[in-house]
Amino acid sequence: MPVATESISIKGFYLDLFGECCKDLEYFLDHKSSNDIGHFNIFNIEDLYRNCSRSKVAMPYNRRTYYKISLINGKNTVEYADKKIEIKDYAILFATPKIPYHYQPQDDKQSGHFCIFTEDFMPRNKVGMQLEDMPIFSKQSDFVYQINKKQFNEFRSIFQKITEEFQSDYAYKYDLIRNYVSELIHNGQKLRPIPAETHGFSAASRISSLFIELLERQFPIESSTQVLQLRTAKDYADMLRVHVNHLNKTLKETTGKTTTEIITGRMVQEAKLLLRQTNWNISEIAYCLGFEEVAHFSNFFKKQTQVSPATFRN
Repeated sequence: MPVATESISIKGFYLDLFGECCKDLEYFLDHKSSNDIGHFNIFNIEDLYRNCSRSKVAMPYNRRTYYKISLINGKNTVEYADKKIEIKDYAILFATPKIPYHYQPQDDKQSGHFCIFTEDFMPRNKVGMQLEDMPIFSKQSDFVYQINKKQFNEFRSIFQKITEEFQSDYAYKYDLIRNYVSELIHNGQKLRPIPAETHGFSAASRISSLFIELLERQFPIESSTQVLQLRTAKDYADMLRVHVNHLNKTLKETTGKTTTEIITGRMVQEAKLLLRQTNWNISEIAYCLGFEEVAHFSNFFKKQTQVSPATFRN
């Protein structure tokens, strides 16, 4: 298994899926790492159901730092933001780190394939586009597509070619696999998404849960080079694919606080921990929390705590 750099999320994916059964996980992830071609793997869904429980085949919200293309035959539910999609038979799903979602099989009669890969496995194309530039992997993409049996078989034939190459000893097999993955992506972009349903309280609860997942995923800050990527209500609304006013209204109803109040509270909590538990200077802490100027961080902290960062530390 080629992998450019070890990814905790990739490791977490395998641990979630195989648990203690995957005893050779370290070797599995590090094998041929010198090839520096990114991480790729492909699975047969029927094989997984023979070896894993349905709960392990389900994908939780916090396993999304890789890309995943799933060809599905079976009854499944996909939830994201305030949307819920019921898959009754054939579908293909294009998952991206940009959109947190929850995938849950509804029965054990599942078949198909899926592949996972890191961004560095798929290099820029001839016009300089990266994976995140592809419409199907954008934050605005409705990434679950209903297909008919004929389309399912056409996609399955591509997955079968990928599997054959992946298991071969051909020296340039990953070049071929990249071409097949590109074929999956481009064929997927021609499809129309499955209409999603919006469900009252469950939708509000789901948005709140996803918001908290995104917020907490950024903490704790463990390195002075780690920087918060999501700092404003709009940042989170864009990630969750909802309007910022809708996110604010939902959080106010479910938590009693506004989006900004929740974000601010968590940032202040982390700032206090960093001031008390590290020897980083205040400018480093400000940088990690996304402040370009130390003065802006000092004003922010004093407004929330009534003392300056330096006074709090001392």
